[in-house]
Amino acid sequence: MNTPSPQIATSDVSRIIEMAWEDRTPFEAIETLYGLTEAAVITLMRSELKPRAFRNWRQRVSGRSTKHAQRRDPTVLRGYCPTQYKQRSK
Repeated sequence: MNTPSPQIATSDVSRIIEMAWEDRTPFEAIETLYGLTEAAVITLMRSELKPRAFRNWRQRVSGRSTKHAQRRDPTVLRGYCPTQYKQRSK
């Protein structure tokens, strides 16, 4: 994988892509964690995904209110589903 910017570690690229695909993770969360604006995330996705996957992603996130904090329902305080990151049983 090509790293789109020198300040982003290769290990972080897959996490950024995962966050970009998640419906409930706003672009502002990615910017807070990794310093990438929405435009930079789009550039990263374009360079890292296959063309068809990129088109599918753009179609999916275009106009989606949950991807933008200002358009998001203010009652939603989390960026992911509570069951998304399950704890292992001891």
